[in-house]
Amino acid sequence: MPTPAKIELDNLPIIALVGRVNVGKSTLFNKLTEQNKAIISDVPGTTRTSNEGLVLWRGKYFRLIDTGGLTFTDDVPLEKDILAQTESAMKEADIIMFLADGKNGILPQEKELAKRIRRIEVKPVIFVANKIDSTKLELNLTNPEWSRLGLGEPFAISATNGRNVGDLLDVLHKELNKLRKRPKVKKDKKTKPINVAIIGKPNVGKSSLFNKLIGQEKVIVSEMAHTTREPHDILVDYSYEEGEKTKKRQIIFVDTAGIRRKAKVKGKLEREGIFKSIDAVKDADIILFVIDGSESISSQDKQLAGLLEKNIKSVLLIVNKWDLAEDKSDTFRGEVKRMLYSHFPHLSFAPIVFTSGKTGYRVHDVFPLIMQAWEARQTIIDPKLLDKFIKYITKKHLPSRGKGTKQPKILGLSQLEYNPPVFQATIKFRTSLHRSYVNFMENKLREQFNFFATPIMIKLKKNRRT
Repeated sequence: MPTPAKIELDNLPIIALVGRVNVGKSTLFNKLTEQNKAIISDVPGTTRTSNEGLVLWRGKYFRLIDTGGLTFTDDVPLEKDILAQTESAMKEADIIMFLADGKNGILPQEKELAKRIRRIEVKPVIFVANKIDSTKLELNLTNPEWSRLGLGEPFAISATNGRNVGDLLDVLHKELNKLRKRPKVKKDKKTKPINVAIIGKPNVGKSSLFNKLIGQEKVIVSEMAHTTREPHDILVDYSYEEGEKTKKRQIIFVDTAGIRRKAKVKGKLEREGIFKSIDAVKDADIILFVIDGSESISSQDKQLAGLLEKNIKSVLLIVNKWDLAEDKSDTFRGEVKRMLYSHFPHLSFAPIVFTSGKTGYRVHDVFPLIMQAWEARQTIIDPKLLDKFIKYITKKHLPSRGKGTKQPKILGLSQLEYNPPVFQATIKFRTSLHRSYVNFMENKLREQFNFFATPIMIKLKKNRRT
């Protein structure tokens, strides 16, 4: 069986997507990255900061930067900042993709932006005319104003309905093949901190655990419910050994307010604290889901587990207050693990750690597990390995039929996203896969490519190909 290969994101080619306001940059960004990361609206200046996403086409990855829409007017909020970000993205990029509105034609903003592009060191520019929904609208591009920009003939697309977007990706792919390999980034480059949220119902010992993890008594600990009313966070430098080298990694720990059922919530402050805790879950990379080891599993614990499933988070199940357990034998630990997985079947991927926030028992065992989960979450699998993988497992275990009328056939498996890992299985038209087989694929992916503590999502796409 193949072994996983990770892609160095810092060494991938970069394409900067630039243009004035409301030409459809964010729509095209979402289309190319196959996600709804960028907010789309008719309000000018909706995108004020640059978004970044990963694009895969014909086995080649590249980073796409969606820049803010430009107006080149002083009365627009943050215009100078948007312009500075755009120019920075263009300088960093290997290729600039200049997007214009094919319906409205060339405006003064396009002329100004084209002038600024020409000031930058020579690099490929792909000139794209968006909102060309029909062959008739392509006649707009015969106007001499388009060629006067000095960027060559515009490539006509419609980001909204996908017209010619595949052909545009082919053009980008051709240009990417001409590029030299990007130099490797220096090892001392700052890395994004890992965001870890600690959640659980009230009084399970989250704050005690938080204090032990950070090595400070930052959070007040008491037996009074909702002593912690809003999330607290702190940046921790974690040192670890990798081979013969000592490395450091920054981790942001967020201690959240205890979350309980709406019926039991009292007062505005508690309600707001819970809302912020839920937001902290959404923003986190990894969740420490804390359970009180001295109590049985409650309905609130189950509700919180559902919240984690909904947000597709990497999870470590923390059985806290283990110092209060009467039986600390390995046999009893095994029973507790089986019980937890029976209550939280959708968290079967999550490792279980027994701790005591009060005494510090096994608290620091959490750090290497966080690092493992983070690495797994960033995994990007080489398309060739995925192809070998799906051929292998479908040969060993034939796909089981869902509601389709014919025997399903998996035509291919591709990775759409990472952090979290999302895959797409393409199946034969008018067939469907049984949910049990999708679960089987998830388990095999986790087994083969070591997605430690990390959920996997598999989307199904039907294709008429036979």
